Amino acid sequence: MEFIAEILQELKNKSLLRDYTAIESAQEPIVRIKGKEYLSFCSNNYLGLANHPLLKQAAIEAIHQYGCGAGASRLVSGTMTLHTALEKKIAGFKGTEAALLFPAGYMANLGALCAIVSKGDIVIGDKLNHASIIDGCRYSGATFRVYPHNDSNKLESLLQKSSVYRRKLIVTDSVFSMDGDIAPLMEIVSVAKKYDALLMVDDAHATGVFGKQGRGLIEHCGLEGQVEIIMGSLSKAIGSIGGFIAGSQQLIDFLKNKARHFIYTTALPPSVCAASLAGLHLIMENTAPMNNLWDNIRYLNSRLSHFSPLIAGESPIFSFLIGSAKDALDISMKLFQNGILIPAIRPPTVPAGTSRLRVSLMASHEKHHLDRFIETLCNIGFLKEKSS
Repeated sequence: MEFIAEILQELKNKSLLRDYTAIESAQEPIVRIKGKEYLSFCSNNYLGLANHPLLKQAAIEAIHQYGCGAGASRLVSGTMTLHTALEKKIAGFKGTEAALLFPAGYMANLGALCAIVSKGDIVIGDKLNHASIIDGCRYSGATFRVYPHNDSNKLESLLQKSSVYRRKLIVTDSVFSMDGDIAPLMEIVSVAKKYDALLMVDDAHATGVFGKQGRGLIEHCGLEGQVEIIMGSLSKAIGSIGGFIAGSQQLIDFLKNKARHFIYTTALPPSVCAASLAGLHLIMENTAPMNNLWDNIRYLNSRLSHFSPLIAGESPIFSFLIGSAKDALDISMKLFQNGILIPAIRPPTVPAGTSRLRVSLMASHEKHHLDRFIETLCNIGFLKEKSS
């Protein structure tokens, strides 16, 4: 086992060794670590629902009625009434015929991709797609091609050469989790139709954030009914845990029978389903949290426009590019010493030389939190006033 020690030491030497920070409180703008309070800018709890009283109460009531665990996989005895109720709610929210729950968004992407394409097919994805998409494409057995980030012209050129394949699938994130930018969905839908390709969109970071009703980037772009396979997450804006695929009833029936990541795993706990139902209900009934979130996005963009380096966000995710892993770690530690929690994002999560601080906003952040963040970045020398 000496090789393990050697690899760990190599990671440490390259400033790539990872460890976690234990949070002693709920996922709120202010978190507690080892008894001290820190201002957090690293949670995907975009709408602040992870600690919402209604979600907590729904989970507690579900535990009293159904217990803690589902006990089995969905196709054995693990399907409970809350699972089917949540799937129906998701389908209604996403405007599809049906939906299927997975224990995590990662498993939803792997399960769908490995079921839908295989040897003899081609799957084409954006270079900056989430790791779960990349892994699903690789494990599927299909020919896997990558187009440069958000380059619809290159995507089309790859499709022009794909006529020999039995089945063609395009897959993209809607909001890219490390850069926070958005996919050109209208262009991608147009290209998919032109070449008779299926389209799968990972809407995890857009669900609850984009669109008039918070239904995601597909709603935001007016493309309802034009994306065959929609993946989403219950662990971000919705404030719970789990992933899902939404689409036609035929697609969902197919995945029930072919998606190994669904078939061979224990179902989500009923309390989690109850919390997700409550979170979706809140989003569908009240857009105020989403509006607050976008107020915060606009405010931070306005504040950052006065400084160099210029940083702008198209979503709740702001990417502060640093460069080397060591420099990113150093800046993250300086922020931590000043009471701000933003872990450094380093390879292999991002390419070498692009280590960064990934800042994510919540609806529950207040303006003085954002002001304090800006002031701290200035105090440690990262941000500088633009010269007039």
